[in-house]
Amino acid sequence: MSNANFRQRTARRLPALHWQILIGLTLGATAGLVANAVYPAQPDGTPHAGLTWVVRNIAEPMGQIFLRLIFMVVLPLVFSALVLGVAELGDVRRLGRIGLKTFLYTVGLSMCSVVIGVTMANAIRPGLRLPEQQRTALRQRYAPQTEEKVAQAQQAKPLRETLLDVIPRNPLQEMVGALDGSSPGGGMLAVMFFAVLFGIALTLAPERTQPLIAVLQGVYDTVMVVVGMAMRLAPLGVAGLVFSLTALLGVDILKTLAWYVLTVLAGLALHFFGVYSIVLGLFARVNPLRFFGRASEALLTAFATSSSNATLPTTLRVAEQRLGIRREISSFVLTLGSTANQNGTALYEGITVLFLAQVVGIDLTLGQQITVAVLAILAGVGTAGVPGGSLPLVVMVLQTVGVPAEGIGLILGVDRLLDMCRTTLNVGGDIAIAACVDRSESRA
Repeated sequence: MSNANFRQRTARRLPALHWQILIGLTLGATAGLVANAVYPAQPDGTPHAGLTWVVRNIAEPMGQIFLRLIFMVVLPLVFSALVLGVAELGDVRRLGRIGLKTFLYTVGLSMCSVVIGVTMANAIRPGLRLPEQQRTALRQRYAPQTEEKVAQAQQAKPLRETLLDVIPRNPLQEMVGALDGSSPGGGMLAVMFFAVLFGIALTLAPERTQPLIAVLQGVYDTVMVVVGMAMRLAPLGVAGLVFSLTALLGVDILKTLAWYVLTVLAGLALHFFGVYSIVLGLFARVNPLRFFGRASEALLTAFATSSSNATLPTTLRVAEQRLGIRREISSFVLTLGSTANQNGTALYEGITVLFLAQVVGIDLTLGQQITVAVLAILAGVGTAGVPGGSLPLVVMVLQTVGVPAEGIGLILGVDRLLDMCRTTLNVGGDIAIAACVDRSESRA
């Protein structure tokens, strides 16, 4: 048997990646809880010395290999994805009213989703469900960077400086210091501003910039291959990260994680059944329940695949045949929306950043929470429409507001379920926008 055939048969015998990650989460959590019970902490709360050695020298490095592969591609992914996403809006110029309406609906729904996410994270405060002793242990684990970030959070810049720093003097210098907090200006927000402006400029000379767009598309595709390679290590990485947490913190960390999952699901449900229903009733003049009933095939496909891009063929067919949306409108709105309209992802990112900040004891100021909201909306444009495509951008938002990005390991094990749910919300939003635009054009 050739090596290629052996690898193909082995790949067929292995479960799907999300099941592998779930298995890694289960094994890591179980082993960590057993280790925590067999080697309990000392009376003063200090973890067992032998268990601490295993965590620092075996379990954590397993997770760090995976995380560093993700960190490595954050900047090229953010820049190339955001430039390409904005460049696609060149169609707005050509299609006039349809493009402008699509853009306004997309921004409006994304703003609503982020407001819901940030509000729920502040109201429920799932990260504070972890007892103070365990949160102190987490702060010590991420020391000294946590203390440094807390100090940065307490010394936030005035609003005037924050707004000016969004426009970078030296984009390359901002890129170099964006992830480690050493940038002289707006950091990642300045990088994203430059990427948006760069993408707009590309649309103004489409004939001469096609080679550059092709290069950026190549960068984006290459980076997504690296992300795919990193995700192959996710089961081991998740097992190591979850073992580290449960071994040192016990069952309390799992209870806190459950509160986080419920908060995200509640936010997604509120946006789907509340905001979408209002928008469809007011602007599309349709019954929301009947509308989403007819769109159920596309929604179930989105839930199963966790990919807006993979769902696009089904979404186009459902929009035209089941919902009666004209093809010239659905083809533009839904194709653009599969990349640019990621309001479910924006809601998820807002809650995730605030949750992880609460867990490690960083109190984000109002200005920093506004930054989270703006970044989540912009990141929605640059998020890949594939499973796990939002993780590098969550890391970017965490780094920007001073939350240790390593904390993302806490939510990796449940990300697949949340990815399925937020993709369903994304696709539902695409269809809702298409229906609203189609209705408005029929009256024009």
